[in-house]
Amino acid sequence: MAHQNKTNLDKRIALVTGANQGVGLQVAKELMANGHTVLVGSRDFGKGEAAAKEIGPGAIALQLDVTDRVSIAAAAAYIGKKFGRLDLLVNNAAISNTQKGNLSMEEYFKISRASNASLDEVRAVWETNVFGVLAVYQAMLPLLRGSSDARIVNVSSGVGSLTTNADPAYPYHAIYGPIYPASKAALNAMTLAMMVELESTSIKINLVSPAFTSTNLNGFAGIESVEDGSREVVRVALLGPDGPTGTFTRWENTHIPW
Repeated sequence: MAHQNKTNLDKRIALVTGANQGVGLQVAKELMANGHTVLVGSRDFGKGEAAAKEIGPGAIALQLDVTDRVSIAAAAAYIGKKFGRLDLLVNNAAISNTQKGNLSMEEYFKISRASNASLDEVRAVWETNVFGVLAVYQAMLPLLRGSSDARIVNVSSGVGSLTTNADPAYPYHAIYGPIYPASKAALNAMTLAMMVELESTSIKINLVSPAFTSTNLNGFAGIESVEDGSREVVRVALLGPDGPTGTFTRWENTHIPW
């Protein structure tokens, strides 16, 4: 039994938030296939358990609601007690809206402009996509400091690029709004603050945009499979200690302007 524990501790310990579906689930599957012990962060523990079972041995369900400080603190305490460190943090949990319902994308964009967006919806989306990521970072940083090869991967989106969206020729220019796109721009800004803080450390941090993947996030309107859409997140998550830090990329290693 002691030998088994040692084997588990020898593996890289990874936490993926929002790992019970979509990109998070696919990333968790691929990390496990690459020899990681994967903590499957899920707001709903039952869904996390089902996902961990699907992923296979080496996956551990972890109740983690990124908008709940008590949940985050409990998750950090569990990781600290069981493993004493964290080697990889993938901040993937995100929501795109709270009010789209059955509206078409076109109808939803009409009520999601700067002039008429629901501030309650803006706050709810930012609570997960921006403040949730910062809260998890703050809680997990002491555990990441305990790793000899720590990396943080924040899952953003190309729609959060201010440079790209400021170009009227950009295909999605007209639908840039204060709810989801601006939440990703704010996440990028938060990530820059983390990058600056970590410059003098050995902890690497990267921003990644998955492709427009068919997931629950966009009502399965995406055009790429989850496997293809997750490739860049997986590629960056598996970068070794000599891999770059401070990058913002999409597949395959294509730079995205901030």
